[in-house]
Amino acid sequence: MFALIDGNNFYCSCESALRPSLRGHPLIVASNNDGCAIARNQEAKALGVKMGQPLFELRDLMRHKGLIALSANFELYGDMSDRMMTLAAGLGPVQEIYSIDECFIGDLAGVPELTRRAWTIRSRIERWIGIQTCVGLAPTKTLAKLCNHIAKESERKPGSYPAHLARVCNWQECSASERRDLLQRTPAGEVWGIGRRIAAQLAEAGYVTAWEVANMPAEQARSAWSVVLERTVRELQGISCISLEQAPPPKKQIAVTRSFGHPITTLPPLVEAVSEFASKGAEKLRRSGLRAGAAMVFVRTSPFRPGPKFYRTTVTQLQPPTADTSQVVNAALRGLKSIYAPGFQLAKAGVLLLDLAPVAHEQLELLQEQPRDQSTLMEAIDRINSRYGRGAIHVASTGMEHQDDAGWRMKQEMRTPRCTTRLDEIPIVRA
Repeated sequence: MFALIDGNNFYCSCESALRPSLRGHPLIVASNNDGCAIARNQEAKALGVKMGQPLFELRDLMRHKGLIALSANFELYGDMSDRMMTLAAGLGPVQEIYSIDECFIGDLAGVPELTRRAWTIRSRIERWIGIQTCVGLAPTKTLAKLCNHIAKESERKPGSYPAHLARVCNWQECSASERRDLLQRTPAGEVWGIGRRIAAQLAEAGYVTAWEVANMPAEQARSAWSVVLERTVRELQGISCISLEQAPPPKKQIAVTRSFGHPITTLPPLVEAVSEFASKGAEKLRRSGLRAGAAMVFVRTSPFRPGPKFYRTTVTQLQPPTADTSQVVNAALRGLKSIYAPGFQLAKAGVLLLDLAPVAHEQLELLQEQPRDQSTLMEAIDRINSRYGRGAIHVASTGMEHQDDAGWRMKQEMRTPRCTTRLDEIPIVRA
């Protein structure tokens, strides 16, 4: 048995959990630089706000319909996710964190009163951190995903599915006729593993609902489409083909890229931006137990703005491979200075760390001079930044976080305080 626990409208829920006054009002969270909507609560969806819709198209809704827009607060969302996943792990012995707002729990076959326990965990998450969740329980991961979808839709759209399946849906407690009805109500495109393109092809072949896909011969799914669809068909039939990934697969690259708050036309702010990106990449390397053998840097103008276009990239080798912030930053800046050219309105830059390998696999050249080992220093910096907030200690070339001329930093004019991770942003109540 598997469970899928998913936070409802997660980014908006994180904001509402710390600001109860937002509840019941249409709310969206904007992307980097406040460009478009990347999260919507149910009230915003009811107003017709679409995912990815630019904010300038929503100004009338903000003025006349009370739509509230907030800048993305990813530091808050990450911390709330950690808390939610810690509580969700109480449902069973094995957990796979699938994304920032959802996780699978496995090995649940021997857990007594599983549905009741799922309700208990769901209630605990809501009481302790203020996030509402839905839970799907099933013998396969695909069916658990489907049950989670049913649990959400039953609550959001009364009548779309039976009301007793709202919030927690257990496939094993459904009768054969109920299972058939649920699969017939579910479009094939809503099934985990079936994308829009495959759903269109299936519809042309007469497979419109999840029920029709579940009854497709597995051999036909493989021969006409792929082994991935064959696996999905078997999972819908109750045959578990996808196991839990207790450890994420090793990363092939680490990318830190951002669009700037304002166009950059000179080198100094670009140095600050690339230094910041390289520093974050090095921190991610250490957190994953990896070393990078190369750093790629790119800068470009906006494809949508008028004026001359510019796009260049370069790769600088890191020998030996390293996760030392100073070495990664120095390599990235060498690459940046080799490709920079004045006279362009640069809109975006990024650092990609390549040729990744675990620390245990690191090989040193016998005759090559080795840089000084600063792993202890890096660990100390990471601990301090973890305790006092990212950027408490940083390389000087990143500049100051709150300096007025740092136009490369993201526009977050509507961001709420990071009060779960920053001591200086905790609200103070004075009598």
